[in-house]
Amino acid sequence: MDNLRFRPRRLRRNPAIRGLVRETRVSKSSLIYPLFVEEGTGIAAPIPSLDGQFRYSPDTLPRALEQVCEAGVPAVMLFGIPAQKDPEGTSAWAENGVVQQALREARARFPELYLITDVCLCEYTSHGHCGLLRGQEVDNDRTLEVLARTALSHVQAGADMVAPSDMMDGRVLAIRETLDRNGFSETPILSYAVKYASAFYGPFRDAAGSAPGFGDRKGYQMDYHNSREAVREALLDVEQGADILMVKPALAYLDVLAEVARATGMPMAAYSVSGEYAMIKAAAKAGLIDEASAACESAVSIFRAGADILISYYAKELAGWIDEGRIG
Repeated sequence: MDNLRFRPRRLRRNPAIRGLVRETRVSKSSLIYPLFVEEGTGIAAPIPSLDGQFRYSPDTLPRALEQVCEAGVPAVMLFGIPAQKDPEGTSAWAENGVVQQALREARARFPELYLITDVCLCEYTSHGHCGLLRGQEVDNDRTLEVLARTALSHVQAGADMVAPSDMMDGRVLAIRETLDRNGFSETPILSYAVKYASAFYGPFRDAAGSAPGFGDRKGYQMDYHNSREAVREALLDVEQGADILMVKPALAYLDVLAEVARATGMPMAAYSVSGEYAMIKAAAKAGLIDEASAACESAVSIFRAGADILISYYAKELAGWIDEGRIG
């Protein structure tokens, strides 16, 4: 044993050498912070299911954006909560809709911040589904025009990027063609290309008031038993003009993230969703784990699997932990 030539522990002896040989590196430039914007004024309401997260109205949103900028997080993703809902989700594309108001406020106050919007109908429809209905079924093709119209309204209000999350077939192409036709050919699309029907969305649905009023979303979101299907979905979105692909959720689908990244060669985003965040928060509050350590380890696992971009409710904290050297 005295003649051991290979000793991997040589490269683990202290923080300096561990940092030099680190395989997966995380930077603040790869983080996106999701924010909920509720129609109204003077709103900064805590979200019980997402400890530490808030609903903001467009006039109070700058407080949150200032914190994001101070943390060094370069981008946010906005989710709208309208005052009125109807079967067609008409407030999704209204010129003075809640996201459109928020975009104009953010663009004027924080020109350096990169603004991304979620494009879906579930927060805006009275039935809570991600598309228009025909009877009790979501009408895929009729929904495409509405999604494209919504995306266009976001870009016209100041969005730098749009992110369709509805999982309708053909929605990336519909949005791409609409943006191009209206002079926004340079606006990228971040596609929720691989979005599973997941139990991990529970806290988000409470936060956004977007739970379906009947049935479920398994008819358009993916079956979590399938991984080859994820590659097919991703390749279709690439053909249709997606610029970045997303896998959602993140932690339970690291294998899928790795496979889609290998198969497509595209920039990859992953969404560490509300249930993942809430589990770490609850376990830390119960004294079962160290919150910072668990959040950092989870984030690194997502990048290690192939993500280039992480959407996380921990984005501000992760930026701080990067500065502290706990992650990086």
